[in-house]
Order: sequence, then structure tokens, then C-alpha cells
Amino acid sequence: MLATSCRQARTRSESTIPTPWEIERMAKKSAKKSAAKKPAAKKSAAKKPAAKKSAKRKPNAAFMKPLTLSPALAAVIGERPIPRTEVTKRLWDYIKKNKLQDSKNRRMINADDKLGAVFGSKRQVSMFDMTKLVGKHLS
Repeated sequence: MLATSCRQARTRSESTIPTPWEIERMAKKSAKKSAAKKPAAKKSAAKKPAAKKSAKRKPNAAFMKPLTLSPALAAVIGERPIPRTEVTKRLWDYIKKNKLQDSKNRRMINADDKLGAVFGSKRQVSMFDMTKLVGKHLS
């Protein structure tokens, strides 16, 4: 019995019947080959002229609405009402002009006296939290 089981094991490994993990490996290879062939087909389709023209995208009116600024924020970016997008642009101009970005971690903003009033009690704020804190000063 022992001899037959060894012989069966040898014939099993030498046979052409793939094992389940070999089937998975072959499926991955064929998927890679088909993925490599697909972009070539897209290139020939891309040469054809487009039939439709896409319409220009209209800006959202809510973003373009002028908002009044709190006195603390007005001291940093100006007095007159401006849209939310312009507030962010002017804040970044102020931050870059005064070199308030942290030199080691560029995502952090170090508040000076004017920005400290906008950010509250925080001396350092991440750029993602900045918009949340500034939103409290817009109405």
C-alpha cells in the first residue's frame, strides 16, 4: 500500500491536471493579458472625432454668493463681502506671504496674532480644519 501511495503521489505531481492554486494563477495571468490588450483597442477608438460637444459647466451660484465676514476675518483678508472660494484663496495668500505654513509638516498652519483670532485658541491648525474654523466667521 505504501508503494502505491508514493506512486500515486508521483503521478499526481507529474500529471497535467492543474491544482486549484494553479488555476487561480492562470486566471490572473489571462486577466493581465486581456487588460494589457484593452488599452490598444481604446487608442484606435480615440482617433475618431467626437460626435457630441460637451456643454460648459456652470459654476454653482451658492459658491459665488458674497458673504459678510466677521471683524476678525476681515482684519486678515479685507472688509468687503466676498464669495467663499475667494475667502480661501485670500487666506492662502496671507499664509504664504507671512510664511505661516509649518516647515516640517506642510499640512499644518501656524497662527499669528491675526489668524489666532480666526482660529480661536489654537496656535496650530491643519489645513483641513482651517476651512471648518473659517466657516464660523462667514455669514
